[in-house]
Amino acid sequence: MSYAGHPLSLSRLTSPPFPLLPPPTTAVFSAATGYTPLFSPVKFHRLSLLRSSGSRDNYIGNGGGGAGGNGKNNGGSGGGDWWSNFFNFDKRRSLLLLPIFRNEDTFINSVLSCKPLLLFLVSASSSITCCLLLASFVQAKSNNGEIVYEIRGGKRFELVPDYSKDEFVLTKTMWSRLLPDSKSGSFVSNLWMQCKELTTTLLLPEGFPESVTSDYLEYALWRGVQGVAAQISGVLATQALLYAVGLGKGAIPTAAAVNWVLKDGIGYLSKILLSNYGRHFDVNPKSWRLFADLLENAAYGLEILTPAFPHLFVPIGAVAGAGRSAASLIQAATRSCFYAGFAAQRNFAEVIAKGEAQGMVSKAIGIMLGIALANCTRSSTSLALASFGVVTWIHMFCNLKSYHSIQLRTLNPYRASLVFSEYLLSGLVPSVKEVNDEEPLFPAAILNLKAAYETQTEVLSVHAKQAAAGIVGRLQLGSKLSDVATSREDVLALFELYKNEGYILTEHEGRFCIVLKESSSPQDMLKSLFHVNYLYWLETNAGIKSSNVANDCRPGGRLQMSLEYVEREFNHVKTDGEVAGWVTDSLIARPLPNRIRLDYTAVASVAEG
Repeated sequence: MSYAGHPLSLSRLTSPPFPLLPPPTTAVFSAATGYTPLFSPVKFHRLSLLRSSGSRDNYIGNGGGGAGGNGKNNGGSGGGDWWSNFFNFDKRRSLLLLPIFRNEDTFINSVLSCKPLLLFLVSASSSITCCLLLASFVQAKSNNGEIVYEIRGGKRFELVPDYSKDEFVLTKTMWSRLLPDSKSGSFVSNLWMQCKELTTTLLLPEGFPESVTSDYLEYALWRGVQGVAAQISGVLATQALLYAVGLGKGAIPTAAAVNWVLKDGIGYLSKILLSNYGRHFDVNPKSWRLFADLLENAAYGLEILTPAFPHLFVPIGAVAGAGRSAASLIQAATRSCFYAGFAAQRNFAEVIAKGEAQGMVSKAIGIMLGIALANCTRSSTSLALASFGVVTWIHMFCNLKSYHSIQLRTLNPYRASLVFSEYLLSGLVPSVKEVNDEEPLFPAAILNLKAAYETQTEVLSVHAKQAAAGIVGRLQLGSKLSDVATSREDVLALFELYKNEGYILTEHEGRFCIVLKESSSPQDMLKSLFHVNYLYWLETNAGIKSSNVANDCRPGGRLQMSLEYVEREFNHVKTDGEVAGWVTDSLIARPLPNRIRLDYTAVASVAEG
């Protein structure tokens, strides 16, 4: 018996493995319905009995393969064409059940033509599966040992080894941490944590809190609230200006635009003129910043008053614009001083960028609240002034709190005098916070009264605070030599005493006059201020006062004795100051623009003559 050209032997088959005829309930082809069953029983039986010729079949006949045996159902056990056996679909009939393998002859031929590709795909998938299983097994074994964490800005993330990449990876992705499970808590809490992390990433410097100083967060919070209040005042002032210029009453747009340009143009002159005083902002940035806030609020108040005096729109607007321009200049200059102090890891750009982002958030919130408040006040000047008064009080209160939270680590004349005076009295260098808490915001004593809610602490000694205030009042940095030494003997004595120093110090008419040499540096100015503090200590505690310049410069004299002490102790106080957190490489001061250049050859010839 043969079928399709292949001899068949049915002697060992007592019954066909599949029925040759379909069961009664099986649908067959019908001309009416046009339905053809997916697999014909006859066709399926044919596939079950189909044998391959040559070495592809070892069911019946001679054994195929290399050194295979002979006989029926005794296939060869040699190597042979092993991938032909591997992809032999006569043995793996289950693959033919897929609908895409309906034309089995064509499919087998196509498979046999690309055996290497299939072998590569199978090998690759098996390798990947083995690697994944091995990594999972190693990860499960490593979980029983020590846990590795990665620290990012004070946050801890668990890491697991990925041996396929030879690196450590996070245990969970962001989305897996967001989904609730039995270990991570509820969905709401996870969502809140993700929002918190996003806010921290966008608004706080990278590595917070280690990348900034300890006073940064308190300052940023108070500045955020005051920024909202300032923006509300700005919206109210802008609305008042628009009413004053006549836009609410149908005024001619061109005339209104001209008045607006004149107002701003005159106001811009103040910013140009004030830029000449930039050095003052470095010395006392807190005082100048608070003055800028007062100036800005005064400008807002003037702008809110303009609807009551519409005929004075240009002069009032110009004065207000000048105040706002000057305030913005001072704020920008002092902001850089604060941010430089906050950058604990010298990450100035990062701190400035995050500060600007925080400012934009405050402005956005302030604009929304300001628009809502402006809709309530409308054109009522009295209601706008009342609202402005409340907002201004909030604004100034937050400003005071923010400036008191700043801990400047640089040394200006007052802070340096506090540090040096306390060192001379107790032998200890006070901390940064102690000195900043005692530093006044304004030179005028009447404006330096502490608020009632603040705790009055006596960390620094009273004598040190009195000494600092007295020294700053009597200090003159950058004096003229001709003003402090009038005789030839005094000048030569000063030159000889201070020949190895970058400054010349003497007392003249009750003032500590420091003459700076052309080569003097900020370090020399800091040393001269320490010298001044010791002179003040000799005067108040030892009763040694100045007689005349020549006598003070002789051995055992006041200036000579104090200079020896300064040369011996200055490096010690510098080292102790650095340990306490101070920046002791320079003095932030505003000296007078007077310098001297000495030719010691000429000085020696004058002394001999």
